[in-house]
Amino acid sequence: MKDATSPAFAGTDWALNPQRGLWRDSRLFVPTTPEEVRDRGWDAVDVVLVSGDAYVDHPAFGTAIVARLLEKAGFRVAILTQPDWKSVESFKIFGKPRLYFGVTAGVLDSMVNHYTGNRKIRRNDDYGPGGKAGFRPNRAVTVYANRIREAYKDAPIVLGGCEASLRRFAHYDWWDDKVRRSILLDTRADILCYGMADSTIVEVTKRYAEGKGCEDLQGVAFVTKDLSKVANPAMLHPYEEVAVDKWKYARSFKEYFGEQSPWRARPVAQKHAEWYVVQNQPAIPLDEKQMDEVHGLPYTRRWHPKYDAAGGVPALETVRWSITSHRGCYGACSFCAIYFHQGGWISSRSEKSVVDEATALAGDPNFKGSISDVGGPTANMYKTGCDIEIKKTCRFEHCLAPSVCKHLKVDHKPYMKLLEAVRAVKNVKHVRVATGVRYDMATMPGSEGFIELLCKHYVGGQLKVAPEHASEKSLRAMNKPPIHKYDEFLKRYREENAKLGRKQYQVQYFIAGHPGTDIHEAIKLAEYIRDQGFFNEQIQDFTPTPMTASTCMYHTGIDPTNMKPVYVPKTARERRWHRALCQFSDPKNWHDVRDALVAAGRSDLIGHHDLALIGPRPGQVNRKFQRRREEQRTYVPQIMAEKDDVFE
Repeated sequence: MKDATSPAFAGTDWALNPQRGLWRDSRLFVPTTPEEVRDRGWDAVDVVLVSGDAYVDHPAFGTAIVARLLEKAGFRVAILTQPDWKSVESFKIFGKPRLYFGVTAGVLDSMVNHYTGNRKIRRNDDYGPGGKAGFRPNRAVTVYANRIREAYKDAPIVLGGCEASLRRFAHYDWWDDKVRRSILLDTRADILCYGMADSTIVEVTKRYAEGKGCEDLQGVAFVTKDLSKVANPAMLHPYEEVAVDKWKYARSFKEYFGEQSPWRARPVAQKHAEWYVVQNQPAIPLDEKQMDEVHGLPYTRRWHPKYDAAGGVPALETVRWSITSHRGCYGACSFCAIYFHQGGWISSRSEKSVVDEATALAGDPNFKGSISDVGGPTANMYKTGCDIEIKKTCRFEHCLAPSVCKHLKVDHKPYMKLLEAVRAVKNVKHVRVATGVRYDMATMPGSEGFIELLCKHYVGGQLKVAPEHASEKSLRAMNKPPIHKYDEFLKRYREENAKLGRKQYQVQYFIAGHPGTDIHEAIKLAEYIRDQGFFNEQIQDFTPTPMTASTCMYHTGIDPTNMKPVYVPKTARERRWHRALCQFSDPKNWHDVRDALVAAGRSDLIGHHDLALIGPRPGQVNRKFQRRREEQRTYVPQIMAEKDDVFE
């Protein structure tokens, strides 16, 4: 076996070599132990990446991307996975790195990873060995960084990943039910690379190697006592004020929301006592060539072999046979953090790059013929958007809702062509679109033939769509299109399937208890579901996560887009009612549905008539709907009882 660092293993050929078992050699992975470092012939490392996840060498995992990028740039990198945070010695196993420690909680915020939408502890952790929980602490970034400070007081610390990125300013924390200060201060870190940070982290590393500062780089945040060197910053209300004044919190969010353009945004600063937290402009999004380079790095697309005995890392199974075609989303849904993390601009890969990856997957001995997904945060945004010159001048706040921007260009032909090219790859029998489809875009001019093609080849019996609600008031608060847009899509989707003679269902996602939704709006959603005659198990209880507009509404009772009051269902009882109404045909929800209807003065929806949600006696539900539900369950295998990944 040749050494994995030799030229013979350059490129992707060795990473996805069809020779069975080749990837089980640890030399094909970035080192995760001192022994693996010594096997490389290194006496020290330049960068130690500390992660709350197990190490999976796949481009769906940020730590793998960063490690491979730095490796390509010529740096010696080691990954410290899920260290024992109770012992400072765990952080010393590689010694002090020559340049810095890079710290991330992993793919998810550690609090989201640990708790459900109702603050119940999750029993499993798909990002840990064998899916077992308990291998990372709450607030992992903060805990890891402070342990590193104990181990090496002067070692530079660079933060990255969702947990750090979305907590870079003062933020409402739902688990503590209070406003916490910037994570930069809690961790005493030197630099925070926010967003996807591919190009940012490479430049930061080069500058550390050259002994230069990074405070002028786009895509970074830092702490300073001297604001004089920051040109024309947008000043947010200080932490001490937003922590107690909800209007100032909402006003600061509105100000910050308007400074997200990589081309025209100003630096943003917020005072914390005698310190200023400063965020430079977002990094310029990757172009097609750069996206191809990131996804063309020599990933093994496997978990590290040290996890074999534990049964591997379950999170890999959901993406093992999927392909990322692009990143970013300009939908800017109020409850979603992608706008602030991946950005509101679409960075797409070339067709050749995607097809090359599909060809490599098809050569894997474990490949069964199906590529589970070709997409991004929103599948049909591939190669859509507006011209670069428009981007440079637009304030970029809302592209699709409440109305469609006149500059937005929606053309589904590149995505349709991409899907067809992947389906034509040898040994590929099926290609699915599993990531969400933006239904309002699927019916716009420029989408001709898309729904037909989707139904014909790329829906495996079920298509994920997310109308999220049916009430105009609720959808406006969510920054989602009106429900008639979804109805239009659904009509065309069903018509196309009827032409093909297929029974293919839509898997609908709804959010219960979102700000802007009172009990009357929740009942409107229940009536919409009743009229559809389609039982829904995909109900997500709204969870306030850092740095989203919905979280701002939840905490302040103010919609930051217009600074007007908004209703927020906060009590456990009301949140329970909202969810029960979404699933009124489940007999176990009868009491909660009855109580909600009586409280809202809607007892007319209790009875045996066709418009009733429930019957008059415990456990009784709408009989007509119950029959439809049983018929549906005959044909539709239910997949998820709750959508867990709220950063999606």
